[in-house]
Amino acid sequence: MFSYIFCAMKKYLPHLIFVLLAFAVGYISKNVQDSAMIEWYPYLEKASLNPPGIVFAIVWPILYLLMGISAGMIWNTRSIYTWFVMFLFFIQLGLNLMWSVCFFYMQSPVMGLVTLSALIVIVALFVVTSYLIKKAAGLLNIPYILWLLFALYLNAYVVLMN
Repeated sequence: MFSYIFCAMKKYLPHLIFVLLAFAVGYISKNVQDSAMIEWYPYLEKASLNPPGIVFAIVWPILYLLMGISAGMIWNTRSIYTWFVMFLFFIQLGLNLMWSVCFFYMQSPVMGLVTLSALIVIVALFVVTSYLIKKAAGLLNIPYILWLLFALYLNAYVVLMN
């Protein structure tokens, strides 16, 4: 009984840790952008496809959950590329947070666009290398990369129109 519990904890604890870490980045990002969401962002010219705020509040937790589960899967595979893929995971988390800092806190859509472009490259590498190690881990991040490409469009529109 105890060995079963220990094995289950050993297998699923990384998933929980990486999900919580991703949610922590989301929480910090939200706090970084709170004042700009009231004082600055509403006054920008935005794309007609810009979704209402509730969409972001629904999509991001799902994406954080998926990326955390994916990272847990990679961690548990212990392939020779695990450390590289986990490095990419942490870099993308950092860039994810930096986008909020650049775009909202610094109120610099241009720096946000540069950061988002780098984030897309890192996440694409993460998706491909994850897929090579464990297909499900790579596939879990497809919605994330698609959302980032949509965000790139939204961010570029703000840069061009403001």
